[in-house]
Amino acid sequence: MKRYDVAVVGGGPAGLAVAITTTARGLNTVVLERATVPADKACGEGLMPPALAVLDRLGALALLDRRESSPFIGIRYVQEDGSTVEGLLPGTGGLGVRRVALASALVARARDVGVELRERTQVLSHRRASEGVTLETAEGPVEARMLVAADGLGSPLRRAEGLDVESTGPRRFGLRRHFQLEPWTPYVEVHFADGVEAYVTPAGARRVGLAFLWEDGIVDGRVAFDTMLARFPRLTERLSGATPDSQVRGAGPLARVARARVADRFALVGDAAGYVDALTGEGLSLAFACAESLGTLLPDALAKGATADALRPYEACFQRVFRKYAWTTRALLMLARRPRLRRPVVRMLARAPWLFERILHAVVT
Repeated sequence: MKRYDVAVVGGGPAGLAVAITTTARGLNTVVLERATVPADKACGEGLMPPALAVLDRLGALALLDRRESSPFIGIRYVQEDGSTVEGLLPGTGGLGVRRVALASALVARARDVGVELRERTQVLSHRRASEGVTLETAEGPVEARMLVAADGLGSPLRRAEGLDVESTGPRRFGLRRHFQLEPWTPYVEVHFADGVEAYVTPAGARRVGLAFLWEDGIVDGRVAFDTMLARFPRLTERLSGATPDSQVRGAGPLARVARARVADRFALVGDAAGYVDALTGEGLSLAFACAESLGTLLPDALAKGATADALRPYEACFQRVFRKYAWTTRALLMLARRPRLRRPVVRMLARAPWLFERILHAVVT
């Protein structure tokens, strides 16, 4: 039986980023994906400058289908009364990318560098031992020296390893759909309503993505995309007559907590490693930064037996990057949940846009 250096479970952006990095560093890597690639997913689809920098280093940025993307220069907040504040992102800004196009570029790059991709391969169980890991699949066992779990928010592997921690507080959910419409602004717009936010991202020359985030108990009756849209009259008017360009997809609960990111011959990456909320649009930046860190570390960690101690630098990197993301996201969540506080704060920032831009730069760099 062939024995791999690294087995990555999950063929999403985080898992593929790890696999590209490890393979480029000489490690024999296999990706096990239970569905097919490239996969679609409910996602805000905005790539901030740090995410674009990692994609460039991975060699995937040049493979993006630019017909499926659109640049954006900053972030704009829009309140119920129409008051706004906006700020420019550092450098050349960000890129709105259709999730399937992003996944396609990463899949193509993974195959270019020699990653073995196994689609429709579901991991049924796994066993860790001092010398390696055995994963049981319907197609037979897979053996590797190291297991990387990139299996999403619900992460069965995180749960199987006893690293899952129940998240407390209100549960948040998301819905996403696209429309055939020329983007009306070069900004990502965040529209606020009582208990619900709407995120508009340019995702092509004639495509905008619209995502909603909300908490349990906010919506009466059945949750539906049109029900959410009706809470935003300005967006309803903008999208009047526009043809839907994708199916509605949902995600949640969003907040996830892991006890740790590493164990002997095991690591969590991407959403499986922990998640707060999609409110700030930093999920992919966090995933790519941590995936690159883990992939870069693994050759040396494997040489030391891939123990939890050998993988500790990755845990430290995750904590450093995640701490900043979590603080920012929780602060913004606090404002979103308190309209009486959020409204005057946004109006104050509108009178001092330089301050909003400075905050924005601190968050994304």
